[in-house]
Amino acid sequence: MKKTVSFFLFLVLLCNSAMLLAQAEPESIVPDDDKFQDYFYESIKQKGIENYDKAIIELENCLKLKPNDAIVYSEMGKNYFALKKYEQSYSSFEKASEIDPKNKWYWVGMYEVNYKTKNYSQAIITVSKLVELDPKYKEDLMELYMNTQQFDKALVLINELNENVGKSERRDLYKAQILSQGKFQNTEIDNLLEQINKNPKEESNYIALINLYSDKNEIQKAIEITKKLETAIPTSEWAQVGLFKFYLDKNDGPKAINSMNIVLASKKIDSKIKHRVLNEFLIYVSKNPKYSPDLEKAMSYFDKDLDVNSAKGFGKYYQNKKQWDKAIYYYELALKSNPAEDIETNLLLLQSYVETKQFELTTKKATALVETFPTQPQFYYFSGLANNQLKQFKKAKEMLDMGLDYVVDDAVLEVNFNIQLGEAYNGLGDFKKKEMYFSKANQLLKDKK
Repeated sequence: MKKTVSFFLFLVLLCNSAMLLAQAEPESIVPDDDKFQDYFYESIKQKGIENYDKAIIELENCLKLKPNDAIVYSEMGKNYFALKKYEQSYSSFEKASEIDPKNKWYWVGMYEVNYKTKNYSQAIITVSKLVELDPKYKEDLMELYMNTQQFDKALVLINELNENVGKSERRDLYKAQILSQGKFQNTEIDNLLEQINKNPKEESNYIALINLYSDKNEIQKAIEITKKLETAIPTSEWAQVGLFKFYLDKNDGPKAINSMNIVLASKKIDSKIKHRVLNEFLIYVSKNPKYSPDLEKAMSYFDKDLDVNSAKGFGKYYQNKKQWDKAIYYYELALKSNPAEDIETNLLLLQSYVETKQFELTTKKATALVETFPTQPQFYYFSGLANNQLKQFKKAKEMLDMGLDYVVDDAVLEVNFNIQLGEAYNGLGDFKKKEMYFSKANQLLKDKK
């Protein structure tokens, strides 16, 4: 019973395969010659049960009867492909395409062989022909241009596809990869200007162009496009990014603040842009302190969501105002993302600890940094200073002696080292050396004057 059912299913599959082929090529698939028909259907049967070698033999018999039958060559290509005989597979599909060049499936067969064997250069030739028969293969052609690093051609196709079929995440990634190489940016600028003229209400083109001009440091051009965006789409939140910069340059604080607040509150604008706006306003406020309340309000948009530069900038802002606790908060926040590499932030944090008399924390932090940066004298200095304050004079002397060897062409730091060494020897009861180091510090100060 099982054998009967299996045989019946096989016949059904065989009939279905024949019907599908008949739909594709109705005149070619039903030959008049009975022998040809027998050989052909036997090849289909053998292919169905994965006897590809036997299927090829049957197809060779077909060719003896009809040597220019494109479908037979196509079937041979499929069987050779299944056997991983890619050279013979390609030749078979190629022969089929020579007989019937307008049947895209023969070109698809050649393309599949090219792709499988990673012969991308040949695949480009094949797919270029396929595109003439079916434009949807432009997506494949774009991928091949990316694989062969023909980025100029890939960019043209990406822009064409974006315009005609809509954008895709994959194409956006490819485009970003291409534009990271500056030599392609001018081509993209021309494309975006053309797109803006064609579709003045499409906000994304303005945004992309503003970002490109900003990356190239062509700020005036970025501002011009921003104004154009504002005219075309007055409600655009993105327009406020450029206007913010424009108002800052014009020293129009109130209007800049209004634009900044729109940007920071926007859910459309990504955090990198917001951080850049905030950092620019921070620099502006350092020269225009009357806007400090607006800066602190702007900070509240981020809470703990700050990048390293913003957090460090806020720390400096509060340090200048001698609000040491707030400075410490932001320096520590900056160092969470970049704990060991930012020497400047570590030094600013140590100074803030000293100002708040957190000497235990200072010596712990400074000693750890000495191990990471053994040639940076400032960390030895902070360790020595903190240990002196904690009356750990021997430890202070050791750290200061080691660190002094690394002080080069820095008279102020050398003065400070000598003062702290004097304090250490004073604590140790060695008053002769205390006076020696204090005298040396005074002499350095006189020489500096």
